[in-house]
Amino acid sequence: MSTATFNASQSAGRNTERRRNRGAEKAKTNKIRGNKHVFTIVVLIVAMLYFLLPVWWLIVAATKTNSGLFFGEHGALWFANKFALWDNIKQLCTYQNGIYWRWILNSFIYALLGGLASTVISVCAGYGFAKFQFRGKKAFFNLVLGALMIPSTALVIPIFLLMSKVGMVNTMWAVLLPTLLNPMGVYLMRIYCQESLPDEMIEAARVDGAGELRTFFKVSLPIMTPAITTVYLLSTVGAWNNFFLPQVVLTNSKLFPITVGLTQWQSQSQAGAASEQVWNLVTSGSFISIIPMVLAFLFLQRYWVGGLTAGSVKS
Repeated sequence: MSTATFNASQSAGRNTERRRNRGAEKAKTNKIRGNKHVFTIVVLIVAMLYFLLPVWWLIVAATKTNSGLFFGEHGALWFANKFALWDNIKQLCTYQNGIYWRWILNSFIYALLGGLASTVISVCAGYGFAKFQFRGKKAFFNLVLGALMIPSTALVIPIFLLMSKVGMVNTMWAVLLPTLLNPMGVYLMRIYCQESLPDEMIEAARVDGAGELRTFFKVSLPIMTPAITTVYLLSTVGAWNNFFLPQVVLTNSKLFPITVGLTQWQSQSQAGAASEQVWNLVTSGSFISIIPMVLAFLFLQRYWVGGLTAGSVKS
């Protein structure tokens, strides 16, 4: 009887020790997870500050005068006592006969028309690569993939020489035409059509008597809307931010996009006392120039992100 009691107490002791060990291991695991969680939060906060701090500085700087930018009462990251944003905007309307707004208009033309044409070409090419069989298909698509590996800046000088030969230098066409071909857009549309547009649906439309154009516009295009929106946004933002190409092929300031125009003002301000200092116009002009792209992403976000799920194929 005493032996049984001893064995029972020994077994209970071992069970208690196991529970304690499990509890200690669980506490240690939770501590490690907690430390990882804290580390992740710290990294995300640092990354957020890294990306948002320049934007915050731009917002603050756009509200300052020339002197306030360099000798502000509250430092570079806070507003000065004098809120000069409206004065800066008024000066933008009059400085050099209001050429700033001409630059904004040019950027809209380059971005909207170039982005639209680039998207149309990307959609048609991507759909063709995904859903049609033709000789040389693999070779042509390999060319598209190869074009993705070439930096766009490496093509600027060849484009300039080509445009010079055909007499298009210092025209809008010198900026618009090179933006029409977007290898990344073609690649994205091809992948999306392959994954989200079933061949059975297209074949069913053909069996019902629909031609290729009707099948494309009535069946395929609605499903491709999320990818089309994504490609259009990427193309438009790329054209809006285009700098090196227009700087090389344009010399007429009336044809400049906003990126080149603001750089010209920046260089003028850096020239010293011999030139007029317009740092307040550079900062306020830069602030205004980012607003259209921010609004575009906000209004098209539900098509760009949420629509990806709605446009997917359900098996």
